[in-house]
Amino acid sequence: MGGDNPNLQAFRGQAAACRKMGSPLTATVLETLADTLDETTATGRAILGWQGEPLKDALPLRLAGGLHALARSGRDEALTAHYRGKGGDPNDILPHVVREYDTELAGWLQSPPQTNEVKRSAALMAGLAVAAERFAMPFELLELGASAGLNLNLDRFGYILGETRLGQASAVTVQPEWHGASPPAVMLQIVARAGVDRNPIDVRDPAIAERLIAYVWPDQADRVARIEAAIEIARAHPPEVEQGDAGDWIEARLAMPQPKGVVRAVMHSVFWQYLPPATQTRIDTAIRAAGARATPQRPLVWLSFEPGPNLWTMALTLRLWPGGEETELALCHPHGASIEWKG
Repeated sequence: MGGDNPNLQAFRGQAAACRKMGSPLTATVLETLADTLDETTATGRAILGWQGEPLKDALPLRLAGGLHALARSGRDEALTAHYRGKGGDPNDILPHVVREYDTELAGWLQSPPQTNEVKRSAALMAGLAVAAERFAMPFELLELGASAGLNLNLDRFGYILGETRLGQASAVTVQPEWHGASPPAVMLQIVARAGVDRNPIDVRDPAIAERLIAYVWPDQADRVARIEAAIEIARAHPPEVEQGDAGDWIEARLAMPQPKGVVRAVMHSVFWQYLPPATQTRIDTAIRAAGARATPQRPLVWLSFEPGPNLWTMALTLRLWPGGEETELALCHPHGASIEWKG
Protein backbone atom coordinates (compact mmCIF):
# COMPACT_ATOMS: atom_id res chain seq x y z
CA MET A 1 0.00 0.00 0.00
CA GLY A 2 1.12 3.58 -0.59
CA GLY A 3 0.07 4.91 2.79
CA ASP A 4 2.75 7.62 2.84
CA ASN A 5 1.98 8.73 -0.70
CA PRO A 6 1.04 12.45 -0.59
CA ASN A 7 -1.92 11.83 -2.87
CA LEU A 8 -3.34 9.33 -0.40
CA GLN A 9 -2.68 11.82 2.38
CA ALA A 10 -4.88 14.19 0.39
CA PHE A 11 -7.66 11.59 0.62
CA ARG A 12 -7.31 11.69 4.40
CA GLY A 13 -7.32 15.48 4.40
CA GLN A 14 -10.44 15.56 2.25
CA ALA A 15 -12.04 12.96 4.51
CA ALA A 16 -11.46 15.19 7.54
CA ALA A 17 -13.10 18.09 5.70
CA CYS A 18 -16.07 15.92 4.69
CA ARG A 19 -16.58 14.81 8.27
CA LYS A 20 -16.42 18.42 9.45
CA MET A 21 -18.93 19.43 6.77
CA GLY A 22 -21.46 16.78 7.75
CA SER A 23 -20.78 13.81 5.48
CA PRO A 24 -19.43 10.95 7.61
CA LEU A 25 -20.17 8.42 4.87
CA THR A 26 -18.00 10.23 2.32
CA ALA A 27 -15.32 10.65 4.98
CA THR A 28 -15.28 6.92 5.74
CA VAL A 29 -15.17 6.04 2.04
CA LEU A 30 -12.18 8.33 1.44
CA GLU A 31 -10.35 7.08 4.54
CA THR A 32 -10.88 3.50 3.42
CA LEU A 33 -9.60 4.30 -0.07
CA ALA A 34 -6.50 5.92 1.44
CA ASP A 35 -5.84 2.67 3.30
CA THR A 36 -6.59 0.25 0.47
CA LEU A 37 -5.72 1.77 -2.92
CA ASP A 38 -2.62 0.29 -4.50
CA GLU A 39 -0.98 -0.21 -7.89
CA THR A 40 -2.88 -3.39 -8.74
CA THR A 41 -5.66 -1.33 -10.37
CA ALA A 42 -5.61 1.41 -13.00
CA THR A 43 -7.55 3.60 -10.55
CA GLY A 44 -4.95 3.08 -7.84
CA ARG A 45 -2.03 3.70 -10.20
CA ALA A 46 -3.59 6.92 -11.50
CA ILE A 47 -4.09 8.23 -7.97
CA LEU A 48 -0.72 7.17 -6.60
CA GLY A 49 1.02 8.72 -9.60
CA TRP A 50 -1.06 11.92 -9.80
CA GLN A 51 1.21 14.79 -10.85
CA GLY A 52 -1.00 17.72 -9.94
CA GLU A 53 -2.07 19.14 -6.59
CA PRO A 54 -4.51 16.49 -5.35
CA LEU A 55 -6.64 18.68 -3.07
CA LYS A 56 -6.71 21.66 -5.41
CA ASP A 57 -7.54 19.26 -8.26
CA ALA A 58 -10.30 17.68 -6.11
CA LEU A 59 -8.80 14.26 -6.83
CA PRO A 60 -10.51 12.48 -3.91
CA LEU A 61 -13.89 13.93 -4.87
CA ARG A 62 -13.50 12.74 -8.46
CA LEU A 63 -13.37 9.14 -7.26
CA ALA A 64 -16.07 9.77 -4.65
CA GLY A 65 -18.38 10.88 -7.44
CA GLY A 66 -17.76 7.71 -9.42
CA LEU A 67 -18.48 5.53 -6.43
CA HIS A 68 -21.68 7.41 -5.60
CA ALA A 69 -22.86 7.03 -9.20
CA LEU A 70 -22.18 3.32 -9.03
CA ALA A 71 -24.03 3.05 -5.72
CA ARG A 72 -27.03 4.93 -7.11
CA SER A 73 -27.13 2.60 -10.12
CA GLY A 74 -27.66 -0.47 -7.92
CA ARG A 75 -25.25 -2.56 -9.99
CA ASP A 76 -23.23 -3.57 -6.94
CA GLU A 77 -25.65 -4.62 -4.22
CA ALA A 78 -23.19 -4.43 -1.34
CA LEU A 79 -22.04 -0.92 -2.28
CA THR A 80 -25.61 0.30 -2.74
CA ALA A 81 -26.65 -1.14 0.61
CA HIS A 82 -23.69 0.50 2.34
CA TYR A 83 -24.50 3.89 0.79
CA ARG A 84 -28.10 3.50 1.97
CA GLY A 85 -26.96 3.00 5.54
CA LYS A 86 -27.66 -0.75 5.62
CA GLY A 87 -24.27 -1.83 6.89
CA GLY A 88 -21.39 -3.74 5.39
CA ASP A 89 -17.67 -3.35 5.96
CA PRO A 90 -16.17 -0.69 3.63
CA ASN A 91 -12.76 -2.38 3.98
CA ASP A 92 -14.24 -5.38 2.17
CA ILE A 93 -16.67 -3.60 -0.14
CA LEU A 94 -14.50 -0.82 -1.59
CA PRO A 95 -11.42 -2.84 -2.67
CA HIS A 96 -13.76 -5.30 -4.41
CA VAL A 97 -15.65 -2.47 -6.16
CA VAL A 98 -12.45 -0.74 -7.31
CA ARG A 99 -11.20 -4.00 -8.82
CA GLU A 100 -14.56 -4.95 -10.37
CA TYR A 101 -15.30 -1.53 -11.90
CA ASP A 102 -11.72 -0.35 -12.35
CA THR A 103 -11.93 1.04 -15.88
CA GLU A 104 -15.17 2.88 -15.15
CA LEU A 105 -13.89 4.43 -11.92
CA ALA A 106 -10.56 5.41 -13.47
CA GLY A 107 -12.56 7.36 -16.06
CA TRP A 108 -14.00 9.57 -13.31
CA LEU A 109 -10.49 10.81 -12.56
CA GLN A 110 -10.24 12.50 -15.96
CA SER A 111 -12.33 15.57 -15.06
CA PRO A 112 -12.96 17.61 -11.91
CA PRO A 113 -16.27 17.49 -10.05
CA GLN A 114 -19.06 19.67 -11.36
CA THR A 115 -21.28 19.85 -8.33
CA ASN A 116 -23.14 22.98 -9.48
CA GLU A 117 -24.06 23.32 -5.80
CA VAL A 118 -27.44 25.04 -5.67
CA LYS A 119 -27.16 26.31 -2.09
CA ARG A 120 -24.27 28.55 -3.17
CA SER A 121 -26.95 30.57 -4.94
CA ALA A 122 -27.90 32.02 -1.53
CA ALA A 123 -24.55 33.82 -1.30
CA LEU A 124 -24.67 34.79 -4.97
CA MET A 125 -28.20 36.14 -4.65
CA ALA A 126 -27.25 38.14 -1.55
CA GLY A 127 -24.29 39.66 -3.38
CA LEU A 128 -26.39 40.51 -6.42
CA ALA A 129 -28.97 42.12 -4.10
CA VAL A 130 -26.25 44.46 -2.83
CA ALA A 131 -25.41 45.38 -6.42
CA ALA A 132 -29.10 45.79 -7.31
CA GLU A 133 -29.57 48.16 -4.39
CA ARG A 134 -26.63 50.22 -5.63
CA PHE A 135 -27.62 50.44 -9.29
CA ALA A 136 -31.43 49.95 -9.35
CA MET A 137 -31.37 48.46 -12.85
CA PRO A 138 -32.09 45.06 -14.44
CA PHE A 139 -29.20 42.64 -14.87
CA GLU A 140 -27.43 40.73 -17.61
CA LEU A 141 -25.92 37.70 -15.86
CA LEU A 142 -22.73 36.03 -17.15
CA GLU A 143 -21.47 32.93 -15.31
CA LEU A 144 -17.99 31.45 -15.68
CA GLY A 145 -17.67 27.72 -15.02
CA ALA A 146 -21.44 27.39 -15.16
CA SER A 147 -21.50 23.57 -15.34
CA ALA A 148 -25.18 22.74 -15.91
CA GLY A 149 -26.20 26.37 -15.46
CA LEU A 150 -28.43 25.61 -12.47
CA ASN A 151 -27.41 28.80 -10.70
CA LEU A 152 -28.16 30.89 -13.78
CA ASN A 153 -31.75 30.24 -12.70
CA LEU A 154 -31.10 31.63 -9.22
CA ASP A 155 -33.95 34.15 -9.49
CA ARG A 156 -36.35 31.20 -9.89
CA PHE A 157 -35.48 29.92 -6.40
CA GLY A 158 -36.78 31.14 -3.04
CA TYR A 159 -34.46 32.44 -0.29
CA ILE A 160 -34.55 33.02 3.42
CA LEU A 161 -31.40 35.00 4.21
CA GLY A 162 -31.49 36.04 7.84
CA GLU A 163 -34.52 38.35 8.03
CA THR A 164 -34.59 38.90 4.26
CA ARG A 165 -36.87 37.02 1.87
CA LEU A 166 -35.91 37.04 -1.80
CA GLY A 167 -36.80 35.21 -5.00
CA GLN A 168 -40.12 33.51 -5.53
CA ALA A 169 -42.22 30.56 -4.42
CA SER A 170 -40.27 27.62 -5.78
CA ALA A 171 -39.55 23.92 -5.45
CA VAL A 172 -36.06 25.12 -4.47
CA THR A 173 -36.03 27.14 -1.27
CA VAL A 174 -32.59 28.00 0.06
CA GLN A 175 -32.11 28.85 3.73
CA PRO A 176 -28.50 28.80 4.89
CA GLU A 177 -27.51 29.19 8.51
CA TRP A 178 -27.11 32.96 8.66
CA HIS A 179 -24.83 35.04 10.89
CA GLY A 180 -24.70 38.83 10.92
CA ALA A 181 -26.98 41.49 9.48
CA SER A 182 -29.38 40.55 6.69
CA PRO A 183 -28.71 41.51 3.05
CA PRO A 184 -30.89 44.12 1.35
CA ALA A 185 -34.40 43.00 0.38
CA VAL A 186 -34.06 44.07 -3.25
CA MET A 187 -35.80 42.10 -6.00
CA LEU A 188 -33.48 41.11 -8.82
CA GLN A 189 -34.65 41.45 -12.41
CA ILE A 190 -32.60 39.42 -14.89
CA VAL A 191 -33.19 40.33 -18.54
CA ALA A 192 -30.43 38.15 -20.05
CA ARG A 193 -28.33 35.26 -18.80
CA ALA A 194 -25.61 33.04 -20.25
CA GLY A 195 -22.72 30.93 -19.08
CA VAL A 196 -19.64 29.08 -20.25
CA ASP A 197 -18.01 25.82 -19.22
CA ARG A 198 -15.25 23.72 -20.70
CA ASN A 199 -17.52 20.69 -20.30
CA PRO A 200 -21.10 21.93 -19.98
CA ILE A 201 -23.71 19.56 -18.60
CA ASP A 202 -27.06 19.18 -20.36
CA VAL A 203 -29.42 17.97 -17.64
CA ARG A 204 -32.12 17.19 -20.19
CA ASP A 205 -30.15 13.95 -20.69
CA PRO A 206 -31.03 11.68 -17.72
CA ALA A 207 -27.62 9.97 -17.74
CA ILE A 208 -25.82 13.31 -17.64
CA ALA A 209 -28.10 14.60 -14.89
CA GLU A 210 -27.34 11.47 -12.91
CA ARG A 211 -23.60 12.17 -13.18
CA LEU A 212 -24.15 15.66 -11.80
CA ILE A 213 -26.14 14.32 -8.85
CA ALA A 214 -23.38 11.78 -8.13
CA TYR A 215 -21.01 14.55 -7.09
CA VAL A 216 -23.33 15.45 -4.21
CA TRP A 217 -22.38 13.68 -1.00
CA PRO A 218 -24.76 10.74 -0.62
CA ASP A 219 -25.63 11.08 3.06
CA GLN A 220 -26.78 14.70 2.64
CA ALA A 221 -30.31 14.01 1.48
CA ASP A 222 -31.35 17.68 1.50
CA ARG A 223 -28.62 18.52 -1.02
CA VAL A 224 -29.61 15.62 -3.24
CA ALA A 225 -33.28 16.68 -3.16
CA ARG A 226 -32.35 20.30 -3.85
CA ILE A 227 -30.27 19.54 -6.93
CA GLU A 228 -32.96 17.19 -8.25
CA ALA A 229 -35.51 20.02 -7.95
CA ALA A 230 -33.12 22.52 -9.56
CA ILE A 231 -32.60 20.11 -12.47
CA GLU A 232 -36.37 20.07 -13.06
CA ILE A 233 -36.38 23.89 -13.11
CA ALA A 234 -33.48 23.85 -15.59
CA ARG A 235 -35.41 21.45 -17.82
CA ALA A 236 -38.35 23.87 -17.81
CA HIS A 237 -36.11 26.93 -18.26
CA PRO A 238 -32.95 25.69 -20.05
CA PRO A 239 -30.02 28.02 -19.32
CA GLU A 240 -27.69 28.99 -22.13
CA VAL A 241 -24.32 27.41 -21.32
CA GLU A 242 -21.78 27.44 -24.13
CA GLN A 243 -18.86 25.05 -24.43
CA GLY A 244 -15.60 26.93 -24.49
CA ASP A 245 -12.61 28.47 -22.80
CA ALA A 246 -13.65 30.93 -20.10
CA GLY A 247 -10.96 33.41 -21.10
CA ASP A 248 -12.01 33.48 -24.76
CA TRP A 249 -15.68 33.62 -23.84
CA ILE A 250 -15.56 36.46 -21.34
CA GLU A 251 -13.33 38.57 -23.58
CA ALA A 252 -15.88 38.18 -26.38
CA ARG A 253 -18.89 38.79 -24.12
CA LEU A 254 -17.44 41.91 -22.53
CA ALA A 255 -16.65 43.28 -26.00
CA MET A 256 -20.33 43.09 -26.98
CA PRO A 257 -22.41 46.29 -26.72
CA GLN A 258 -24.00 46.69 -23.29
CA PRO A 259 -27.54 48.10 -23.33
CA LYS A 260 -28.02 51.38 -21.52
CA GLY A 261 -29.72 50.93 -18.17
CA VAL A 262 -28.62 47.30 -17.73
CA VAL A 263 -26.05 46.06 -15.22
CA ARG A 264 -23.61 43.54 -16.68
CA ALA A 265 -22.70 41.06 -13.91
CA VAL A 266 -19.96 38.43 -14.12
CA MET A 267 -20.14 35.71 -11.45
CA HIS A 268 -18.44 32.42 -10.62
CA SER A 269 -18.31 29.98 -7.72
CA VAL A 270 -15.54 27.49 -6.84
CA PHE A 271 -14.16 27.89 -10.35
CA TRP A 272 -11.03 30.00 -10.11
CA GLN A 273 -8.83 27.30 -8.54
CA TYR A 274 -9.21 25.03 -11.57
CA LEU A 275 -7.81 27.61 -14.00
CA PRO A 276 -4.19 27.82 -15.13
CA PRO A 277 -2.55 31.09 -14.04
CA ALA A 278 -2.47 32.42 -17.60
CA THR A 279 -6.25 32.07 -17.91
CA GLN A 280 -6.79 33.70 -14.52
CA THR A 281 -4.73 36.65 -15.72
CA ARG A 282 -6.68 36.92 -18.99
CA ILE A 283 -10.03 36.94 -17.21
CA ASP A 284 -8.89 39.42 -14.56
CA THR A 285 -7.49 41.72 -17.25
CA ALA A 286 -10.64 41.51 -19.39
CA ILE A 287 -12.99 42.26 -16.50
CA ARG A 288 -10.92 45.15 -15.17
CA ALA A 289 -10.63 46.64 -18.67
CA ALA A 290 -14.42 46.44 -19.01
CA GLY A 291 -14.70 48.02 -15.58
CA ALA A 292 -12.58 50.94 -16.73
CA ARG A 293 -15.11 51.51 -19.55
CA ALA A 294 -18.14 51.24 -17.27
CA THR A 295 -20.43 54.23 -16.77
CA PRO A 296 -23.32 54.95 -14.36
CA GLN A 297 -25.70 53.98 -17.20
CA ARG A 298 -23.73 50.81 -18.02
CA PRO A 299 -22.31 49.47 -14.75
CA LEU A 300 -20.22 46.33 -14.32
CA VAL A 301 -20.32 43.86 -11.41
CA TRP A 302 -17.86 41.05 -10.63
CA LEU A 303 -19.11 38.64 -7.98
CA SER A 304 -16.97 35.70 -6.87
CA PHE A 305 -17.49 32.84 -4.41
CA GLU A 306 -14.01 31.39 -4.12
CA PRO A 307 -11.59 30.03 -1.49
CA GLY A 308 -10.68 32.70 1.02
CA PRO A 309 -8.61 31.96 4.16
CA ASN A 310 -8.38 28.28 3.15
CA LEU A 311 -9.85 25.73 0.73
CA TRP A 312 -12.72 25.05 3.13
CA THR A 313 -13.91 28.66 3.59
CA MET A 314 -15.26 30.64 0.66
CA ALA A 315 -15.03 34.42 0.40
CA LEU A 316 -17.93 36.21 -1.32
CA THR A 317 -16.32 39.21 -2.97
CA LEU A 318 -18.10 41.99 -4.85
CA ARG A 319 -16.42 44.46 -7.21
CA LEU A 320 -18.39 47.37 -8.67
CA TRP A 321 -17.64 49.73 -11.54
CA PRO A 322 -17.49 52.61 -12.24
CA GLY A 323 -15.10 53.17 -9.39
CA GLY A 324 -13.70 49.68 -8.84
CA GLU A 325 -14.96 49.37 -5.25
CA GLU A 326 -14.13 45.92 -3.82
CA THR A 327 -15.83 44.44 -0.74
CA GLU A 328 -15.61 41.06 0.93
CA LEU A 329 -19.29 40.60 1.72
CA ALA A 330 -19.21 37.26 3.52
CA LEU A 331 -17.32 34.14 4.51
CA CYS A 332 -19.22 31.02 3.56
CA HIS A 333 -19.35 27.27 3.92
CA PRO A 334 -18.14 25.73 0.63
CA HIS A 335 -21.62 24.36 -0.12
CA GLY A 336 -23.38 27.52 1.07
CA ALA A 337 -24.72 25.81 4.21
CA SER A 338 -23.72 28.75 6.40
CA ILE A 339 -22.94 32.39 5.68
CA GLU A 340 -21.18 34.90 7.92
CA TRP A 341 -22.36 38.19 6.46
CA LYS A 342 -20.16 41.26 6.67
CA GLY A 343 -22.05 43.41 4.18
